[in-house]
Amino acid sequence: MEIRRAGSEPSGKGPDDYFTGRVRVDRLFSAPEPARVAGASVTFEPGARTAWHTHPLGQTLIVTAGCGWVQREGGPVEVIRPGDVVWFSPAEKHWHGATATTGMTHIAIQEALNGKVVDWMEKVSDEQYQAGSTKG
Repeated sequence: MEIRRAGSEPSGKGPDDYFTGRVRVDRLFSAPEPARVAGASVTFEPGARTAWHTHPLGQTLIVTAGCGWVQREGGPVEVIRPGDVVWFSPAEKHWHGATATTGMTHIAIQEALNGKVVDWMEKVSDEQYQAGSTKG
């Protein structure tokens, strides 16, 4: 058994190469091998979001605070709120983040395949992001 105490690891800034706006990442866990699962709490300030990306084995998001937007390639921008759980299938291109006016925090859980949990792509354009402003 291992207990990981809250605050035992410092918060990190979401790297500018993969995020737009102010994003804080708090690593929660990374299970030792042979397990492959890892999780983090990610907080997006209003207007902040990820770049487009995929996960080789998929990703689960659990929204814990605020209001955000998610979108998979070719689909509409969807509103997410506390208590919502989002599943992205393996290799499904998507992005997620806060709305333009409200911050959002979610727990992100994903598994590694050959040591890799994410494939980062191009940034979400302002035009793509602003398509969410018509949502509630």
